Amino acid sequence: MSRRPPLLLALPALLAVAFLLLPLLGIVAAAPWSALAGRLTAPAVTEALGLSLLVSGWALLISLLLGVPLAWLLARADFPGRALVRCLAILPMVLPPTVAGVALLQGLGRRGLLGGPLEALGVTLPFSTAGAVVAAVFVSMPFLVISLEGALTGLDPHFEEAAATMGAGPLRPLRSVTLPMTGPALTAGAALCWARALGEFGATITFAGNLPGTTQTLPLKVYLLLQDDPAGATAVSLLLLAIAAAVLFALRGRWLGPLRTSPD
Repeated sequence: MSRRPPLLLALPALLAVAFLLLPLLGIVAAAPWSALAGRLTAPAVTEALGLSLLVSGWALLISLLLGVPLAWLLARADFPGRALVRCLAILPMVLPPTVAGVALLQGLGRRGLLGGPLEALGVTLPFSTAGAVVAAVFVSMPFLVISLEGALTGLDPHFEEAAATMGAGPLRPLRSVTLPMTGPALTAGAALCWARALGEFGATITFAGNLPGTTQTLPLKVYLLLQDDPAGATAVSLLLLAIAAAVLFALRGRWLGPLRTSPD
């Protein structure tokens, strides 16, 4: 049964909606619609788009390979320091982007903690496409971890235990029971992770630089265009806005979908 919201709650809620919507409408209103196709198909923009898709695709793949086991560990295993590990898994979500970039420089840069060993192996991450991927993984993987951990926590472990009692190996319950039952949350987390990687800016420009064809993704291209071509920056911003909105629209309700928690 529907209820009318109290006026004292409805008015601030409407103000919040207007506050969030107005800047987005500004992009739509200021977009150069008549020249939009030409601006979005300019060689520099398509190059940045291709690089963004490459970086975000690799970031998603690495996040799945590392984030799924981490989410399972946080949800299912009991070990000393679990609260600290959970904090570390979520921390990049709240770090200022430039701080994330500085942290990557100090950890993986040439003079960072692992700079020497990496250089000995012939690996140099700063100012490289691989560095852009690392920056994207660092800021986007928490979205996958937190989405999947929440779903795993709400899933009754009896399903996995039943599979184990029937002779399944240690990874079989995860592959055949756990992941299918948490599919909506995994899909939502993966999509949010990819979208965040696609829109990454601060850590990338700090750690990997803004090199055309190497690290200059679409968000960095927007920053560059904003200095001498505001209309072009608005056009590319509109493209990124459309992609982000499409992802969220496609996922509506998925991360809040009910999980079966009992065999009844």
